[in-house]
Amino acid sequence: MIEFDNRTSHDINFIILNSISKSLTKKDIELIITDNKEIKEMNKLYRNIDSDTDVLSFPYEDMPMSLLGSIVISYSHVKSKAQELKHKESDELSLLFIHGLLHLLGYDHEIDDGEMREKESKLIQKFNLPKSLIIRTQG
Repeated sequence: MIEFDNRTSHDINFIILNSISKSLTKKDIELIITDNKEIKEMNKLYRNIDSDTDVLSFPYEDMPMSLLGSIVISYSHVKSKAQELKHKESDELSLLFIHGLLHLLGYDHEIDDGEMREKESKLIQKFNLPKSLIIRTQG
């Protein structure tokens, strides 16, 4: 199950996000949808990076009954990237959710040998989504 916290005025269809989550984990997840201002504050506070970003993932300690972690997504980035790439905002949100969820599950595209990219590719095919973050930035 996903615990949703939509801090924007945008309507979010959480059905596909729940399907994606259930396909990868039985653990609950917190999903926060916010704006560039708030995600920039989080990025500065938790990563010491003074800029906004599209998605942040915060894994929790693995304990019985605990959440897997929190995913924070900037809807401002969702909207601009969807316009730029000419696909639906719901698709862009799903791509960012997949990316964040894979990080919660321990994948790290910055240090792995393509495992996250491969897993992400399979998921975008399974859920009939456009090219993912990793795929569109690496070729």
